[in-house]
Amino acid sequence: MTSTAPQTRQGEDAEQQPGAWQQRLRRFGYVPRPVIGLRERLVPPYTRPSPRLWSVLGVPPSTVAALLRMSAWGGPLLVAVFAGILRFWNLGSPNAVIFDETYYAKDAWALINQGYEGNWPKDVDKNLIRDPSSVAIPTDPGYVVHPPVGKWVIGLGEKIFDFTPFGWRFMVALLGTVSVLLLCRIGRRLFRSAFLGCLAGLLLAVDGLHFVMSRTALLDLVLMFFVVAAFGCLLVDRDRVRARLAAALPTDAEGVLRPDSAVAETLRLGWRPWRIAAGVMLGLAAGTKWNGLYYLAAFGLLTVLWDVGARRTAGAVRPYAAVLRRDLVPAFVATVPVALVTYVATWSGWILTDRGHFRQWASTGPGRETSWPFVPDWVRSLWHYEAEVYRFHVTLTSGHPYESNPWSWIVMGRPVSYYYESPAPGVDGCPPGTAEKCAAEVLALGTPLLWWAGCFAICYALWRWLFRRDWRAGAIACAIAAGWVPWFFFQERTIFVFYAVVFVPFVCLAVAMMTGALLGPPGTDERRRAVGAIGAGVLVLLIIWNFIYFHPIYTGTPIPVDEWRDRMWLDTWV
Repeated sequence: MTSTAPQTRQGEDAEQQPGAWQQRLRRFGYVPRPVIGLRERLVPPYTRPSPRLWSVLGVPPSTVAALLRMSAWGGPLLVAVFAGILRFWNLGSPNAVIFDETYYAKDAWALINQGYEGNWPKDVDKNLIRDPSSVAIPTDPGYVVHPPVGKWVIGLGEKIFDFTPFGWRFMVALLGTVSVLLLCRIGRRLFRSAFLGCLAGLLLAVDGLHFVMSRTALLDLVLMFFVVAAFGCLLVDRDRVRARLAAALPTDAEGVLRPDSAVAETLRLGWRPWRIAAGVMLGLAAGTKWNGLYYLAAFGLLTVLWDVGARRTAGAVRPYAAVLRRDLVPAFVATVPVALVTYVATWSGWILTDRGHFRQWASTGPGRETSWPFVPDWVRSLWHYEAEVYRFHVTLTSGHPYESNPWSWIVMGRPVSYYYESPAPGVDGCPPGTAEKCAAEVLALGTPLLWWAGCFAICYALWRWLFRRDWRAGAIACAIAAGWVPWFFFQERTIFVFYAVVFVPFVCLAVAMMTGALLGPPGTDERRRAVGAIGAGVLVLLIIWNFIYFHPIYTGTPIPVDEWRDRMWLDTWV
């Protein structure tokens, strides 16, 4: 008896063959989705540019191979060098203590020199700029409301380059530059494309908010760096786990990898140092600002769900049960306890010096009367300090002219002015022929076209995650939500748009992902590819132009006040 069904191609499951209706539709131009093997689903290969591109450019195959080898690190390094030049150029300008540098630069100097923050006089900033050596570090402890990691980082730059604007901005600029390199590598691994990875890094390099925060001694850029580093560590861990599963699965006679429920549900994934490294990074993030704790929760859930997806792909019938038995406890230990130990260790200066604020609360203050005498004094004092800081943060409702609602962040509705001066013509860099006075401002404003494109990119990422089950889009959406959504629950608190710098790298990843969709999937015809390339190229060039246009108000460069007004596109920017 002859079968009417199409013959199964060697090495493919029958269920992967196109159905009879698909076969009939081919005559009308229907092209079925390519079948992706199990090995490629577990460990996707990196994309390579079309050979047609190289042949059109006249590049020989040997040169192509060398360029592809270099692109993994060469492209990201070039983008990072570009970002570094932007951030370090004239880093000491403005030669002033701008915005909240008045807190963190001085606290960092005290911390790096004596192990705890001091109680600085209120009128010390002008003397600090005039003659830093004349400013003595106060020995009286100061009450600070943020953990010490970011100030340790800022203080390291001051230790190397002295107590000057360049010194307290140096390490922040360095971390801002390295974060661009990290994002290039993260994007390459996430999208399996060196081009899209470098594009995400380039977008971050020309974002105004990231640029300004990289040149200012505030804590939020430091927090952003550790969050991005933690995400990268978890991404490497994901790839290694899936490669381990692929190596353990059986292959058939044709060498095709096959799913196996027994292997997928019982295989122990072993030592996972990259997840432990992520726990350390998240502990340092929380040790910079407390909103790093939201990323600890979000990324902890994310890595568990990635394990569920890996075991399901490998053939697990009950992947959640398998992860619950095999992976949940190791995931918790590698993140939460590791982050907690790291966080406590960052308070070592306060613990060891015995001089910080509230340090003696448990031994000589009200805390000496306790029913927990077996708990060390420093633990109880630190707990009391943290409770007081929490009370401060949740009750901070005093108004500020530059506070903003989280809804407005994504469209840059209310940026923050860090510095503003109005030099007269011929004074302090104002061109002599200027009809009116000049404006010199440092405005914490994201590159508008990038953030407005980011609105569409976030919607696209959500669509990809909800309707296409694209894990990459889900990871990007998770990282954006962890940095943005919690602030909606504290709208009575005084909050600012520069808090959004923590998730701007993931907005750049979303825009890069959307740009990749504009270019078209692999195998797209030349007309579609050309139209997509033009659209994507115009978008990227407009974003770069937009950054160049706003560059003077990112750096405090004096420009005629009429030109400054031209850059105030929205009334809320003034």
